[in-house]
Amino acid sequence: MAKYLAQIVVMGVQVVGRAFARALQQEYAASQAAARARGRPGQQSAAVSSITGMSVQEAQQILNVSTLSPEEIQKSYEHLFKANEKSVGGSFYLQSKVVRAKERLDEELNIQKQEQNQQSQQNPET
Repeated sequence: MAKYLAQIVVMGVQVVGRAFARALQQEYAASQAAARARGRPGQQSAAVSSITGMSVQEAQQILNVSTLSPEEIQKSYEHLFKANEKSVGGSFYLQSKVVRAKERLDEELNIQKQEQNQQSQQNPET
């Protein structure tokens, strides 16, 4: 009886070990793909989306903005942040989503600015 119990335990450990190893390999491959994407111009936005877990479209929907203008983003952020404060009966979860959405859109604006700077450096107007 003890022999069968020991075999069951060993088999269970082997199954869990294989599953863990496979999950670790997949995570490593995903992080390598994100690192490669970050290194390529034009792919930074996709890399940021994979890191933050939020797309630009999702962030725009959360903040209810249609364009990537810093003024519109800041205005919407301030309104939604205050509306979801815990002291006025708001939701901490929604407030954190608003913060993450603003961070994502700010990062996208930085990426666009960097790309414009690179283009202006490559094509100097003389």
